[in-house]
Amino acid sequence: TADQLERVFLRLGHAETDEQLQNIISKFLPPVLLKLSSTQEGVRKKVMELLVHLNKRIKSRPKIQLPVETLLVQYQDPSAVSFVTNFTIIYVKMGYPRLPVEKQCELAPTLLTAMEGKPQPQQDSLMHLLIPTLFHMKYPAEPLKAAASPFNLAEKPKTVQLLLDFMLDVLLMPYGFVLNESQSRPNMPSAQGSSSSSVGGPGIPQPPPGMSFYAAKRVIGDSPWTPELLEQCKLGIVKFIEAEQVPELEAVIHLVVASSDTRHSVATAADLELKSKQSLIDWNNPAIINKMYKVYLGDIPLKTKEGSVLKPEMKRESVSTRVKLKIVPHLLRSRQAAETFPANIQVVYDGLFGANTNAKLRSLSLQFVHHICVICPESKIKPLGPMLLNGLTKLINEYKEDSKLLSMAYSAVGKLSSRMPQLFTKDIALVQQFFEALCKEDADTRLAIQEALSMMVGAYSNLEGAQRTLMEALVASYLIKPEVQVRQVAVKFASTVFPPDHIPSRYLLLLAAGDPREEVHGEAQRVLRTFPGKNEKESSGKQMPSFPEMVHYIQDKASHRMKTPAKYMTGTAALPFNPATFGEIVLYLRMCLAHSAGVVPTSQSLADMQDHAPAIGRYIRNLMSGNHISFSSSSSSKSAETNPIHIYIGLLQQLLAGVGGLPVMYCLLEVVSVYPEKLATRFVDKMDWIKSLMNTNKEEMRELAALFYSVVLSTMSGDELRASLEQLIKMTRDNHSPEVQHGSLLALGFTVGRYLAKGKIRTMELHDIEQPNTAVMPEQEQLIKSTTETIGSFLDSTSSFLVVAACTALGEIGRNGPLPIPSEGTGFTKLQLVESLLARIPSSKETNKARFCSMKERAIQTLGYFPVGDEDFPHQKLLLQGLMDSVEAKQIELQFTVGEAITSAAVGTSSVAARDVWTVTEEEYIPPSDLKVNDVVPWVLDLILNKHIISPNPHVRQAACIWLLSMVKKLSTHKAIKSHLKDIQSAFVSILSDSDELSQDVASKGLGLIYELGSEQDQQELVTTLVDTLMTGKRAKHEMTGETVVFQGGLSKTPDGQGLSTYKELCSLASDLNQPDLVYKFMNLANHHAMWNSRKGAAFGFNVIAAKAGEQLAPFLPQLLPRLYRYQFDPNLGIRQAMTSIWNALVTDKSMVDKYMKEILEDLISNLTSSLWRIRESSCLALNDLLRGRPLDDIIDKLPEIWEILFRVQDDIKETVRKAAELALKTLSKVCVKMCDPSKGAAGQKMIAVLLPCLLDKGIVSTVAEVRSLSINTLVKISKSAGSMLKPHAPKLIPALLESLSVLEPQVLNYLSLCATDQEKTAMDSARLSAVKSSPMMETINMLMSATITFLFFFPFFFFFSFFFFLPPPPVPRLCDLIKSGVGLGTKGGCASVIVSLTTQCPQDLTPYSGKLMSALLSGLTDRNSVVQKSFAFAMGHLVRTSRDSSTEKLLHKLSSWYMEKEEPVYRTGCALTVHAMGRYSPDVVKNHAKHVLPLAFLGMHEVPDEEKGEKENSTLWTEVWQENVPGTQGGIRLYMQELITITQKALQSQSWKMKAQGAAAMASVAKQTGSLVPPHLGIVLSALLQGLPGRTWTGKEELLKAIASVVSACNAELQKSVPGQPTVNDIVQAVLKECRKENLKYKMVALRCAAGVLQATKEDQFQELADIVFPMIKKNSLESMGTGLPKHDEEDEDTREKEVQMESLICAFETLGKAWPRSPETQRCYRQEFCKLMCDRLKLSTWKVQLGVLQAMNAYFQGLMLFDEEHSDPVALTEILLETCSSITHSLENKSYTSIRTEALSVIQLLLTKLQEAQQWESLTPESREHLIRSLSTMASDSRPELQEKAFVLKKTLENLD
Repeated sequence: TADQLERVFLRLGHAETDEQLQNIISKFLPPVLLKLSSTQEGVRKKVMELLVHLNKRIKSRPKIQLPVETLLVQYQDPSAVSFVTNFTIIYVKMGYPRLPVEKQCELAPTLLTAMEGKPQPQQDSLMHLLIPTLFHMKYPAEPLKAAASPFNLAEKPKTVQLLLDFMLDVLLMPYGFVLNESQSRPNMPSAQGSSSSSVGGPGIPQPPPGMSFYAAKRVIGDSPWTPELLEQCKLGIVKFIEAEQVPELEAVIHLVVASSDTRHSVATAADLELKSKQSLIDWNNPAIINKMYKVYLGDIPLKTKEGSVLKPEMKRESVSTRVKLKIVPHLLRSRQAAETFPANIQVVYDGLFGANTNAKLRSLSLQFVHHICVICPESKIKPLGPMLLNGLTKLINEYKEDSKLLSMAYSAVGKLSSRMPQLFTKDIALVQQFFEALCKEDADTRLAIQEALSMMVGAYSNLEGAQRTLMEALVASYLIKPEVQVRQVAVKFASTVFPPDHIPSRYLLLLAAGDPREEVHGEAQRVLRTFPGKNEKESSGKQMPSFPEMVHYIQDKASHRMKTPAKYMTGTAALPFNPATFGEIVLYLRMCLAHSAGVVPTSQSLADMQDHAPAIGRYIRNLMSGNHISFSSSSSSKSAETNPIHIYIGLLQQLLAGVGGLPVMYCLLEVVSVYPEKLATRFVDKMDWIKSLMNTNKEEMRELAALFYSVVLSTMSGDELRASLEQLIKMTRDNHSPEVQHGSLLALGFTVGRYLAKGKIRTMELHDIEQPNTAVMPEQEQLIKSTTETIGSFLDSTSSFLVVAACTALGEIGRNGPLPIPSEGTGFTKLQLVESLLARIPSSKETNKARFCSMKERAIQTLGYFPVGDEDFPHQKLLLQGLMDSVEAKQIELQFTVGEAITSAAVGTSSVAARDVWTVTEEEYIPPSDLKVNDVVPWVLDLILNKHIISPNPHVRQAACIWLLSMVKKLSTHKAIKSHLKDIQSAFVSILSDSDELSQDVASKGLGLIYELGSEQDQQELVTTLVDTLMTGKRAKHEMTGETVVFQGGLSKTPDGQGLSTYKELCSLASDLNQPDLVYKFMNLANHHAMWNSRKGAAFGFNVIAAKAGEQLAPFLPQLLPRLYRYQFDPNLGIRQAMTSIWNALVTDKSMVDKYMKEILEDLISNLTSSLWRIRESSCLALNDLLRGRPLDDIIDKLPEIWEILFRVQDDIKETVRKAAELALKTLSKVCVKMCDPSKGAAGQKMIAVLLPCLLDKGIVSTVAEVRSLSINTLVKISKSAGSMLKPHAPKLIPALLESLSVLEPQVLNYLSLCATDQEKTAMDSARLSAVKSSPMMETINMLMSATITFLFFFPFFFFFSFFFFLPPPPVPRLCDLIKSGVGLGTKGGCASVIVSLTTQCPQDLTPYSGKLMSALLSGLTDRNSVVQKSFAFAMGHLVRTSRDSSTEKLLHKLSSWYMEKEEPVYRTGCALTVHAMGRYSPDVVKNHAKHVLPLAFLGMHEVPDEEKGEKENSTLWTEVWQENVPGTQGGIRLYMQELITITQKALQSQSWKMKAQGAAAMASVAKQTGSLVPPHLGIVLSALLQGLPGRTWTGKEELLKAIASVVSACNAELQKSVPGQPTVNDIVQAVLKECRKENLKYKMVALRCAAGVLQATKEDQFQELADIVFPMIKKNSLESMGTGLPKHDEEDEDTREKEVQMESLICAFETLGKAWPRSPETQRCYRQEFCKLMCDRLKLSTWKVQLGVLQAMNAYFQGLMLFDEEHSDPVALTEILLETCSSITHSLENKSYTSIRTEALSVIQLLLTKLQEAQQWESLTPESREHLIRSLSTMASDSRPELQEKAFVLKKTLENLD
């Protein structure tokens, strides 16, 4: 072996060129390396020497290639010694980069394979080689074809991991980085947690960010990459990841890092890839997130075991800020990232406070904090909270540059506080800090702080003790800051942090309620005025501060403020608070008072407050009696001052004096009125002040002041009272000030009223003591009488508000006692008063509407009061009658007042109106027992029921209804009411059907009351009647009188434009139209409205009762619920609202709908087709609602019916109904699709089974476009969601969908298609077909196919039987029918597509049916539409793959017979397309049947295209088939000679001329290509050709002649032999000559050329026959050309064509003669002279083309002229010929225009001279001829072509030398 090595050395030494060296190396390097494993020391040494030498030479020659492939194989050899592999890899590393790129790519996968199980450094080296190659790798387009992928990494998880790590390092590598080994790294202060000194010993250089020293080193490798190459490497890695060579999961971080690259190309590519994968990546995958964190943070030295193991050079740095900026946005997407502790907090701190952070990274880190606060679950956020809070507060304290960041930080604190309130509760300093910041920061930041503080409030809601006090002080101090936001937040704190009964905070809020800014005082008022709810009262204990405490607190604060500048000055007085605050304080105190009194303060309206007065009175009496006072006080006077009530009154007085205000006045009046005995006395000395209040300019204020005055006055004794009354009477006469008059009038009335009431009570008390009746003293009697008269005098005042005051005053007097005036007579009497007041109720032309209404109201109230105070009031019935008759239209509110008045007047003295409203509630009031009863309720009731309720005037009915309601409500226990329940009920029911909504509402309320009053039996009857009304729509009839208003508001206008209102007009309108019977229609219309209204009315009544009558309604629910459910969707708003409210009352349990689902559905289905559009519409809408979100399992059977009916309704005459139906259908579709999910199991199966027939039979084929499109969309969605569940239905579904493909096309396309040209039509149809293929139906079909076929893989046999036989109807027959009978491009195209799918997806199973399908498709191959034809051919091309051989054979026979026999182009195209498709998609089938297919293709190749139709493609298709399947045309013809001849023969015998020509052309091809046919084929071919010749001339017959010429010229030798059955040469010549005699000039020319060819080849002498044919042609031609005159203009075109043909024929004639010129002395002797003359004549007179032809013929002529031969010489003849020739040829020589002619002429002369020289017959060339020639030749001395000059010169010399 040492010798061998020596020899290698020697050869190396001898290698001179690179090439030689390369050859030696590639041969010997691998074996030499193997010798390293030798056991002999010497051998190893020798090898090393050799390698050293080799290295030197290789390194200097970079072009030399090494045998890398072999070396790699050797490297992978498991048995190799490590010594060998170590050296091998050196050469792999050296050789691989030298390889051409393609080779590198090819070997790349081997590098990966070679890595397995090798030492780490070698693996690194191999990866270093591989990475640059990735840029050039090509990956398959579809990632699905993993098999085609170059790297097969699925089985090598370890290699993948290594590769990914290395790639990450490459991506992290900065461009142009140099690892400086010598310099030790400085100790940089780095981010928290990782101080750089810990990265290892001081000797290790600083690696790039994100990498360890080791990583950097291995990426740099032995030969560092240039920045450009590194960029390519990175791009290559991104491409590698894009091609999905590694699991997506693993490579996410690579893309993120690459997207941060500093080079644009890399970053963009990675970004795009990341974006496209965005939705596929699961960002919550711990693997991805942990990897991101690891790259972001590097190796932080944790105090763990593995932390200490890490070697310094392996320790990774944290990545650069660029990469961090890319990583954090992805962390923000991930829930997992927010939960991963401690990495999340490390990233936050690094981003906020790291050494290299920047504003953008800070901002992202803050977003991450927000993300953590929102996403992180309770358990995981606990440890994070304190750290996050510290970080954020640190940032807020230290970082002031960027306000946007600060804002984010603040709002992050807010979010954190809402997640972890416990962190904040103890830390009030933080709140103070934020408040301070809120005062100082700029506007944007303020907003964030405000938001944060608002979120923090919750954390402080349970403060106790000192903390709470601290917070109070804090809030108080910030409530007075100038910044409005600060005050706003302070209000929020005051209202939320403290409980509602916390007095100091309420006080702060009261102060804030006086703030000038709306956002502050609005919020404060909202909090203060939120009344504690009834239910909250029990639950959370105290809701408001107690009244005494609150009052004292306010008192303290007020007295304190009066001493400070905080007080408020108004005019003369100083107030402790500003008016807004003071007003709010008073109202709040009133609320506390009510709350403490045990009532719920529900509103701010004075009337509602008054209802609570009696309760408040009780509480005040208690307070005053000292039960509640716990203040230790010695003197009672002191206690009086400290009594909260007195303080409260003091505050009220102070505010009223300073500012005034209605609520304040009311509060004061209330507190005094409820306990006048004790409290009114305080005001006795303030009467003047009260009087001043009575004269203010506000009417309501004067009234309250007058009341107050009367309360105070009534506590005085007789004399003072009299004096005051007299003074008041005097004031009423003061005409200057109407305000004073008004106040005094009211005060008089109220005072007298109170006085009389007192008198009444006194009388009662006296009765009890049984003392004699000391009635009112006479002088007082007199005073009261004069007072009453004074008041009465104002009833006729011109000033309306004084009239109102007089009414009110008289009412007060009348309410409390009998009026001290006579009953009747003259003057001011009771009768006159009643009439006067009644007269004021009807409308008058009053200008001030509001004042006028209030006057009416007061008049009515006053009338109602008279019988209450006067048991013997004489005009009670008159008064009631008057009130009832005062009804006018549109005075609804007034009727309620009338109702109350009637009720009061009807019961008289026992009315509750007689009570003192301040101290007694309605419920507590008991009328005194000793009064005489003046009760006329039965009479009133009778009057209302029998007169007003049944009045034809709807306003009267409405009013009566209101009165009745009032009576039932107020007198519910009255026996008259109790005994008339039934009548009242029927009255109300009759009003229910009024069209006015209010009437209905009132009646329904009345019904509810009646229902509650009745006994059980009454209630039962009531419900029955009501339900009857609701269900049947019966209604009370009102008699029609002449003036009945039928249409309120007018239904239409009469021709003369008046409102069509009364019955009379209805009749006359009908008469005017000459159709009296129309009146019934009008009535019906009116009644129709009434019917509906009556139902709606019933609804109102129902609504009220329903709540109570639930139990009794239970039996009716099944009938009611469906109706009600539908009514909720009625188009009429009124009905809808009414029904919805009933529904809400009845259906408290939401499951009711599910319970009665079937009944509701039945009702809706039956009403969907109602004759009334409103019902149809409401049914659709109800159905839409019903089907949403409910399980449909129980009603699956009903669904088809619903679908069908909705399909019908979708075509409704009314648009709104159509829209509703569409809505319902869409919902139905959604629900059904949802139900068809495989997860629904049996229900889903059932759903599909019932739904499909409906959609397929009714929906898809509907004439309504919307129905069709919805059906199809539904089918498509079902097939998407149902998947495999559709298998059993595929047979039915697929054909239906196929049919729909055409149905759904817009019809206009068919029309356009008809009108288009062929080309447009084809283009358009192709577009249509591709649209069909991408349509949702086709998608569905394909989905079905694939679903069905997946199933096949498991049970193919069973499936097919079931698919095609057991499931009705089987799809293949159906498919066949569709193919044959399908109309429309879409369906046909779809069918073809389905067949193709079937053949590709289940070929074996299709075999039994392919025959049937074939015959079906066959019919489509001849479709007139080329696009359909193409798609059927395409399908057929696929189908033959699955069919039996016999079927294919039959098909091919059929096609062949079509092609050969049918003349229509459509058949031929069909054949071409089909065979072409077979060749392309089923090449094996074509190969198996080549004998049938290829001959046909060969024949087809020769199809002669129709120029006009441009049928170029058929022959192209055939050519393709032929070329694909034969070994070159020649070989093909040899192979299939027999078949080709058979088919061409058949073609030649065809009836069709076109086919004959095609056959001839094919035959010619065969003849040309084969070169030499041998018997018997030669005979067959020729016989066939000759058989075709006889008979008339047809287009294409020329081909036969050409073929004959080809065959004869190719097979001349064979023809000379005589073979039986083979035509002789003579036969052929004769046949051809016969054709030459045909008249058709074009054909004749072809025949002549053919004859010439044959004669030339066979050397036969037939010149004589030819001359007979040709000479006349030439002569005739020359005669014509001589004799032609100028053609006429319009014949010019004709003429030029004619001329061209003539010229062609001349050229042809001469060519023929030249070729046929025989070597026969006899013939020559006969014709030489004539022939020569002909030629010479034509030379002189012809166009250049003819001259050229003549010269060529001349050449042939002289070539064959036998006169030059010695034995045949004839000098005389020759001389003559030459003379003729020379004289004429000079023309040609001197032809300056055409070089070709000069050239040809020269060659003729050259030939002549040569021949003369050879034969030595120069004497025949006369001097004359010579002269001619020399002269002409000399002219050529100046020829433009040098070669011609030269030739002419030589010839001229020759001629001259002859002399």
